[in-house]
Amino acid sequence: MHNKSVAELSRELESGQVSSVELTQQFLDRIKQEDGKYNSFITVTGEQALADARAADEQRATGNATPWTGVPFAHKDIFCTNGVRTTCGSKMLENFVPPYDATVTANFRQAGAVCLGKTNMDEFAMGSSTESSYFGATTNPWRLGQGEKRVPGGSSGGSAAAVAARLVPAATATDTGGSIRQPAALCGVTGLKPTYGRVSRYGMIAFASSLDQGGTIARSAEDNALMLNVMAGFDPKDSTSIDREVPDYTATLNEPLKGLKIGLPKEYFSDQLSPAMEQQVRNAVKEYENLGATVKEVSLPNAKLAIAAYYVIAPAEASANLSRFDGVRYGYRCEDPKDLMDLYTRTRAEGFGTEVKRRILVGTYALSAGYFDAYYLKAQKVRRLIQQDFINAFREVDVLMSPTTPSPAFIQGEKTSDPVTMYLEDVFTIAINLAGIPAMSVPAGFVDGLPVGLQIIGDYFSEARLLNAAHQFQQVTDWHQREPQ
Repeated sequence: MHNKSVAELSRELESGQVSSVELTQQFLDRIKQEDGKYNSFITVTGEQALADARAADEQRATGNATPWTGVPFAHKDIFCTNGVRTTCGSKMLENFVPPYDATVTANFRQAGAVCLGKTNMDEFAMGSSTESSYFGATTNPWRLGQGEKRVPGGSSGGSAAAVAARLVPAATATDTGGSIRQPAALCGVTGLKPTYGRVSRYGMIAFASSLDQGGTIARSAEDNALMLNVMAGFDPKDSTSIDREVPDYTATLNEPLKGLKIGLPKEYFSDQLSPAMEQQVRNAVKEYENLGATVKEVSLPNAKLAIAAYYVIAPAEASANLSRFDGVRYGYRCEDPKDLMDLYTRTRAEGFGTEVKRRILVGTYALSAGYFDAYYLKAQKVRRLIQQDFINAFREVDVLMSPTTPSPAFIQGEKTSDPVTMYLEDVFTIAINLAGIPAMSVPAGFVDGLPVGLQIIGDYFSEARLLNAAHQFQQVTDWHQREPQ
């Protein structure tokens, strides 16, 4: 059962070939047996999952079920879950149990899905390797040899690794600068970052509020469409949520691609991309040409400024968002503080990890008097130029295609001592978040036995088109069905 997709499991539950309790128990047993190799989960909710599975079986017996009723999945540990520990990968929230559900969590609960637990992540979603988690690094299932262990990407590395290792058929994730697409690419699974505002951020612990977006990781585009059907929609509790009709994302998966216009941004096929990676991506583009699409080169002239702008804007917003973790109201508190200042300083010094502290310092500096105009305001102006580049490109083409990452998964510990090198891992993904447009990564081959991701980028609210393009590609290739040995 663990090799089946969400769509297949849903059909088998509908036909009565398997019960949700049986299915849930199988996945829980697999997590218990296998996750010691990967460390993809922070919390496993076995008893609650089985109780939810029994309720799902009763619901199906009434004939009043959704496609998700009884289907197991996992949540990234950034979504608040009522009564279940939500840590955000940090010592600061090690024992935090929310008294409410995030909107995404509530939507899946209402759909009858069975949550098996909370997946590992970079602390407060700050990282590209899931090595900054207080609960230990996650290992990429594609390479487990001693001294050869690879990162799964980040910050949603736990979700991607769990799906790749077949511990769950699907998992929620979030993307601030590539945190869905990069781990999906490195782990050989399919991940989608929707348009900013398409999925509610209520109850999703904030890193950078103008960039964060909840999304999906699963094996196939079809499974991502099934997930987005549950997650997308207007939420009055989120002031950044967009009040716009939500289509059925599965309805257009099988439309032919004849006439689809694909743009290849020349800036994304640069010296930063290894020749072997570029060859795999171009091979994937050729498959689209075989399916009837046309291809042309386009330009995103300000793409080279994306990383610099992002690493001013995101840390600035993080420094503001993380100011709430002060030891007063909830979360970690230092022992025996001498006074209020000692409570603040020691709580934050002891509760936050190195990468989080680094970004708070950078962000606070960028927002400080005398530097706001020089750094933060200028970065926001550059952001507008980047957004305009995409608007101009989509006047010529329907979608853009590029590599998701500049190289395959790197060795654990290889880049932790050099933050700038780590930041460059997101060189092809960050501009999409600055513009607020949707994008996804689909498996598109291998280099040195490690997965390669093809990034498909769309105009605002074109998730259905992206999913259609990815699904049609997956009908003529089997990269998304490969699994780690």
